[in-house]
Order: sequence, then C-alpha cells, then structure tokens
Amino acid sequence: MEKTNNTVLIIFLSFISIILALFSNYILNFNVLLVNSLAEQISYEQINELLDFQEKWEWIGFIITPLLLILKISIIAAILDVGCFFFSKEIKYKKLFNIVVKAEFVFLLAIIFKTAWFYFFQTEYNLEDLQYFYPLSALNIFGYEGLQPWFIYPFQVLNLFELAYWFILAYLIGKELNENTDKGFSIVASSYGVSLLIWVVGVMFITLNMS
Repeated sequence: MEKTNNTVLIIFLSFISIILALFSNYILNFNVLLVNSLAEQISYEQINELLDFQEKWEWIGFIITPLLLILKISIIAAILDVGCFFFSKEIKYKKLFNIVVKAEFVFLLAIIFKTAWFYFFQTEYNLEDLQYFYPLSALNIFGYEGLQPWFIYPFQVLNLFELAYWFILAYLIGKELNENTDKGFSIVASSYGVSLLIWVVGVMFITLNMS
C-alpha cells in the first residue's frame, strides 16, 4: 500500500510540475525571450534549428522530470534516514520517501508565484530576469545585477519555500515518531540541512572556477 501510494504521488507531482512549467513558459513567452537573447549571438537560421531540435526532443523532458524527482527524493529520504539513525530513531525508508514526496509539493507554489509575479507585476522582463528570479528569496532583495555569479545560487536557495519545506519535513517526521516538531526539525537540520549546505558550497565552488 505504501509503495502504491508513493507511486501515485510521484506520478501526480510529476504531472503537475510538467503542466505548470509548460503553462509558465507559454504565458511568459519563454521562447520569444530565448530567440531575442540568442539573436545577439547566433543567426536566425541557427536559432530555428535549435528551436526545431528543442521541439523534436521535448518529450524527453516528460521522462526526465519524474526520473529526476525520484532521484532527488530517494537521496533526501536516505539522508533523513541517516539523521534518524544518529538520533537513535527509526522510520522505515518507504515512509521517509512518502514524507519527502509530500513535502516536495510546496515547490509547486514557487512556480505559481513566479508566473504570477511576471504576469501581473513585473511585466517588463528579459530571459535573465526569468532565469535568476526565485520568488520570496534573498536574491530578490539584493538583485542579481552586480552580484558575483557564484553568489546567485545560494541567495536563490535562501527562500521561504525552502524554509516551509524544512518545517513540513520536520512536522511529518515528528508526527511519525510521536514526537514534537522540534525533534523532527533537529533531525532535518542535522542531516538534510548539512547536506544542503555541502551541496550549495559545491555549486559555489564549481561556479567560481567556471566564471
């Protein structure tokens, strides 16, 4: 039953993610912005070839999305499993997987907020504005213009959706352990939090070396 539930949730999460992404790209004229950006670097013939290639292989994205979600959720569930071990607590991996899947739904709100922001408020924007914008993040406060490239990603990660993700994980873990949310938060912070920090530092290091 748990496995079936997880499968249904993954399929639903993937489906909604793809639909929201397609809707966002359409309503915000992503392809038009892409063409305008590329027009300064390559010829229109090359741009048309690129768009034709993108359209031809667009279906791959529909396959990659659920696979990447499963990979991400599996890794985070394993990390939380290690966190439970260090606190001498035990939750079945399938249950942790289920908890992470449920928490992932909060990031769908980020896509909705981003689409609404550019459609209703910041109606004048370019491709870079779309690429670097993350709703309710520290990057919105400082802005990406003039910011060192290797600082952009960590400022994107510092957002209210990520904070909500932590609290959802903490609440569901605490509930599963028949403990309070504080205990769940301790497990999340000491496992997922540390892993996220290492990941962000790694991305910063790679970005710094590539820039």
